[in-house]
Amino acid sequence: MALSAVGLWGPNQPTPATAGAPGFQIRQGEIVLPKEFRADVRSLPQVAAVPDGEPLPLRQPPAPSGRQVLPGATEPQSLAPSQATVASMPAPTLNFAGLSRTDSCTGGQCGSGFPPDTNGDVGPNHYMQAVNTSIGIYSKTGVQLAAFTFNSFWAGAGTGTPCDSNNRGDPVALYDPLADRFIFMDFAWSNTSAGPYYFCFAVSKTGDPVAGSYWYYAVRGDDDAHPWLPDYPKGAIWPDGIYFSANMFDLRSNPEQFQGVRVWAFNREQMEAGLPLQSVVVDLGSSNYFSLLPSNLRGNQPPSGTPKYFVSETQVGYAFEVFKFHVDYGGSGSSFTGPTRVSQANYTWPSGAIVPQPDTSTKLDTLGDALMMQNQYRHIGGAESLWVAHAVQTSSTSNTGIQWAQIGVTGGTVATTPVQQQKYFPDTTLYRWMPSLAVDKQGNMAVGYSVSSSSVHPGIRYSGRLSTDAPNTLGQGEATLVDGSGSQIYTINGSPVSRWGDYSAMTVDPVDDCTFWYTTEYYTANGGNWNTRIGSFSFPTCSASASTATPTATATTTLTPSTTATATVTPTPTTTGTPTAAGTATATGTATPTATATPELSFKLYLPAALNNYE
Repeated sequence: MALSAVGLWGPNQPTPATAGAPGFQIRQGEIVLPKEFRADVRSLPQVAAVPDGEPLPLRQPPAPSGRQVLPGATEPQSLAPSQATVASMPAPTLNFAGLSRTDSCTGGQCGSGFPPDTNGDVGPNHYMQAVNTSIGIYSKTGVQLAAFTFNSFWAGAGTGTPCDSNNRGDPVALYDPLADRFIFMDFAWSNTSAGPYYFCFAVSKTGDPVAGSYWYYAVRGDDDAHPWLPDYPKGAIWPDGIYFSANMFDLRSNPEQFQGVRVWAFNREQMEAGLPLQSVVVDLGSSNYFSLLPSNLRGNQPPSGTPKYFVSETQVGYAFEVFKFHVDYGGSGSSFTGPTRVSQANYTWPSGAIVPQPDTSTKLDTLGDALMMQNQYRHIGGAESLWVAHAVQTSSTSNTGIQWAQIGVTGGTVATTPVQQQKYFPDTTLYRWMPSLAVDKQGNMAVGYSVSSSSVHPGIRYSGRLSTDAPNTLGQGEATLVDGSGSQIYTINGSPVSRWGDYSAMTVDPVDDCTFWYTTEYYTANGGNWNTRIGSFSFPTCSASASTATPTATATTTLTPSTTATATVTPTPTTTGTPTAAGTATATGTATPTATATPELSFKLYLPAALNNYE
């Protein structure tokens, strides 16, 4: 079912959505002025570190009940829920330690709180890893080049926002292959229950994330009419923008109230040029939607006019929900449409902390059935697809496995039945969860995840398939990145810590568009010092030719900046090309953006100052 929706509004002034629309509200974000970091990150100062704190419960809606299977959602007859493991998956070519909780970074201890929220991305010469609450930058041979806390990096920014000294986690690291830039962010606030809440963006000026300097953008994620925490933010690259989403929670109420999902489009070219930053913000206005993942571009670009895709899981059935976001930064032509429901094989919802580990009765949290980062977009041989994955069970007493799917979106038409999907359970004893997948230029897919059982310490494994494998299978079996040698056994205020990750990250190298890079957490010994690992591998069938992605401008923007910030700006930046949203659902409306120097942004927020568990 595809519904058109819009209702454009000015900053902090919501208006009713168009009659018959599901309640989406769209507005122009306020202009955010940049600050500038003109130095090598290895010269950052030592500052006070964020203290370890008490983990908070994961913010999520109630467990779905009464879900219905949509027509066409049956698991393929040729595929049983379990699949025997084969030994064809390539071994790691690189395998090295990432940041650990008690490591020393510039600014203090690298890790803070639980879980680490490990993720990262790879560029031509560097790998950038993000954890709570630090960034690690490595050569592509595994040498650590720099490691620093977010508070250290922002200490001299002078934005006058909580980004300058109150960074609280939920980090995201991205590489933009269209412009050869690294982007990392986390959220910040001074008052946990009342905000305001900020996203803290750092954008490299060059392809060198160590010595190339950065632009700072402190963007407010809530607003006066919606004073809510933007939780669990997720980001992605698209030709016309850097897109984010977050789940909005009202922390002033008891209990906290989920208010709906907010998504953002930030003008990519402005952000990477250090110009005053425009954005478009959408509030979905309903608790029926949760955790939308933006599509992340790798390899061939989408056809001109292709909208941004977001994918979530319906809260009322077994289906993926696909939304389209067409952005007009300088005008009133933005639209956010959907959802189109894509059938999904049914499963059992993994409820809370159910993953066993050796040497303890403490079990680990699966995060339920939330879709895991990233929603990967691929355009190969004229076919366009979105790839997603999450953890599932086959029954309330089974182990957990990985459900993944390829959703067809060729030409802007969302196919209501997946190209392929699978519930991957190679055995009935080992728990697999916290997946992240990626796809190389040949259409080969790899998915990484955590593993554990009552007799196997939490470790890191990955599986995959060649594009020529039988549909609906991970035909290359499973390989190990690292075996764990310890369990998470740690208490805070007398309560055991069960939170594990919030996400992991599988990405593809832009140099060859073949090599997969994966990072997540594990333990080398029983206790509370989480460790992380970074590894790479590739399928032998994928050649090492360069990626075909090239930068193009896809949004029309006219803006005359006026700023007193330290950033160097160039008046009237202009990009050309006007995207046209494809598909059957469209929305119209009018809005007049107000160009002011007040930061306005979206992001995912972090936990309380006294309770630093990064959600």
